[in-house]
Amino acid sequence: MRKSVLLLLSIALVLLTGCDFLRAIAGRPSSKDIEEKRIAVMKAEEKALQQHLDSIRTAEMKSVSDSLDAFSFLMESGVVVSGPERVGGISGMELGYRYYIIVGAFRESANARKLFNAASEKGYDPVLINCRSRMIAVGLAPTDRIVSVKESYEKLRTESFCPKEAWILVNE
Repeated sequence: MRKSVLLLLSIALVLLTGCDFLRAIAGRPSSKDIEEKRIAVMKAEEKALQQHLDSIRTAEMKSVSDSLDAFSFLMESGVVVSGPERVGGISGMELGYRYYIIVGAFRESANARKLFNAASEKGYDPVLINCRSRMIAVGLAPTDRIVSVKESYEKLRTESFCPKEAWILVNE
């Protein structure tokens, strides 16, 4: 009888006090402690995510600012920035980048080849662009970033083969 009373009291104690009583006896954290820890972890993860999002926003804002600065510089410098319509459109090829610096456009392929070779000798990787107007343009420094175009344009302007009339093709 005594054992059954003790057993009933133990069961009642567990049912009335829940697992927290047993956890406390075993020196383990209670459900309240576990919930506080869960909330603390969630807050830490939320803070880390917010910091990551803030860094992405900052990087995007800097990129936009740099692009606007580069575009403003090019426009203020009098650099022509134009689409393919300036050379009558592009014929029979897809250009892989958004921007190219056009250092010349020729009706005679020999002239285009000569400029192509001069740029190659200086370490550039030129591209011959076939135009619908039957001209062949020589493009350099292909990129998708306007900031890179500005830097390349400034560097190209110091080269002997680069004419003052060099312009930027926007392939859209």
